[in-house]
Amino acid sequence: MWRLTAVTSLLKRNNYILQRHGSSHAVAQRTTTSVRETETKVPKMPPFNYSPQPYDGPSTAEIIAKRREFLSPALFHFYNTPLNIVEGKMQYVFDETGRRYLDAFGGIATVSCGHSHPQVVDSVIKQLKLIQHSTILYLNHTISDFAEALVSNLPGDLKVVFFTNSGTEANELAMMMARLYTGFNDIVSLRNSYHGNAAATMGATAQSNWKFNVVQSGVHHAINPDPYRGIFGSDGEKYASDVQDLIQFGTSGQIAGFIGESIQGVGGIVELAPGYLPAVYDIVRRAGGVCIADEVQSGFARTGTHFWGFQSHGVVPDIVTMAKGIGNGIPLGAVVTTPEIASVLSRRSYFNTFGGNPMCTAAGHAVLRVIHEEKLQENALLVGSHLKHRLTLLKNKYELIGDVRGRGLMLGVEFVIDRDLKTPAKTETIHLMDQLKEMGVLVGKGGFYGNVFRITPPLCFTLSDADFLVDAMDHAMSKI
Repeated sequence: MWRLTAVTSLLKRNNYILQRHGSSHAVAQRTTTSVRETETKVPKMPPFNYSPQPYDGPSTAEIIAKRREFLSPALFHFYNTPLNIVEGKMQYVFDETGRRYLDAFGGIATVSCGHSHPQVVDSVIKQLKLIQHSTILYLNHTISDFAEALVSNLPGDLKVVFFTNSGTEANELAMMMARLYTGFNDIVSLRNSYHGNAAATMGATAQSNWKFNVVQSGVHHAINPDPYRGIFGSDGEKYASDVQDLIQFGTSGQIAGFIGESIQGVGGIVELAPGYLPAVYDIVRRAGGVCIADEVQSGFARTGTHFWGFQSHGVVPDIVTMAKGIGNGIPLGAVVTTPEIASVLSRRSYFNTFGGNPMCTAAGHAVLRVIHEEKLQENALLVGSHLKHRLTLLKNKYELIGDVRGRGLMLGVEFVIDRDLKTPAKTETIHLMDQLKEMGVLVGKGGFYGNVFRITPPLCFTLSDADFLVDAMDHAMSKI
């Protein structure tokens, strides 16, 4: 529609010229050139030397029909016409027609090193040919080798690993561990947080605007330290006082622990106010609790400046949970804690049948090697800083952008109708997502109001990819 409007406008203007100056060939030529220039401003995707395999599977319509009949009715998808993604290669994915899309969201979904990274794929295949799973009663060096490599990337006394199959399991285990270790029941989490899809993690998640509000006894939700929308702006210590109040007036004065994301992911890439985590960690520990850092989305070099998100806050947690990027798409999660806290689980029998199986841990170990060998943390800092700078320039150009935030390759762009009132631009966000898809760019959506672009690509994202993403956003926003 915008093209038709632009062309019509040009033709009206040129008809006026023709009436005044006659229908000379030169004028007609200029008219054609102007229209053509208007239609060729769509940015071009960077070149990529790869051709996907021919697709001979079921059609999109057949997949949708089976999905509706046989899968959970709770499943949802982006876009009015959902994408049928059949292949992925590094930072790109391909649909059934072979069309290439720049994946600026799949990194947070699970892929850290890039889709189908050859080193990760080879490690999985090699292990799969040997043995995929052995019970916890037998030995296999793959599990212990990965655990050793994993804790070498963690500070302090975080030395003991419990493997799980997902971030939900990891956070459930972490909260249970905190309760067993301290002997207390109360857990403090943040409003606008996201910690998983089981009962306890839903209770801690506090995303009741779109998640099930599963009430859990002993879970308390503190004011979110959101520098953009929060009541105390960027004053982290004022937000932390709410945790003190919750402990003092909402509990016996002693709690099991505090769980928080270092950067809120599903909540809209919200960075916690400066000074918040150090103040809260001190409050929680004085109340007898332990501090749990949820690194499911912000861990594994994504923030660029550090390997773990909590490190940018200058704190060391007692328990760290992780998943998603840990396995580059393989179902894998982990809880890492101190030997003292870990010992509580030896009082009874605790195990996870598939957590830490050889195939998944082989993938996890390969991911660690790739991150270090290919310097993906350094790349996240370089490309992420460039991308954030360009997005900030875009904010200066369009009033529709209210905030640009995040670190490394975990960035958020919040859209508002009114900057002063910060009125969420929900419809415009969905429209822009669809327009970007038409240009070959895939981004995520999140935030309490669903008005935030979540830009979290694989860590192999390049400067050219970043420029193409911003150019595509610029082009789409210029048409609103």
